[in-house]
Amino acid sequence: MQLSSNPFEWLGSAIGTIIRVIIDSLLWLFTALSNASSAFVNGFANALGVDSNILTIAAVILGLFLIYIGVQGLFRKRFVRGVVWILLGLWLLSALIR
Repeated sequence: MQLSSNPFEWLGSAIGTIIRVIIDSLLWLFTALSNASSAFVNGFANALGVDSNILTIAAVILGLFLIYIGVQGLFRKRFVRGVVWILLGLWLLSALIR
């Protein structure tokens, strides 16, 4: 490493090094999060027996949400509406699962 006689060059180099370490750390963090979420979605899809594309996962989430609305309707003593929502959610999930 060569020592520079200009203090501003040293300061620029130090700040650049700090920024580089921060960027490399963030890159590592986001890569780890991306790999973890990809592995989660693949495991989730394999356990259900569905494809792991975004539309299928969104449809599974929608089916679970319909079932949730149906159960909530049953708790509020709206039995017909609750049963209809639950049946719609189960129909959607049964159409997706192989």
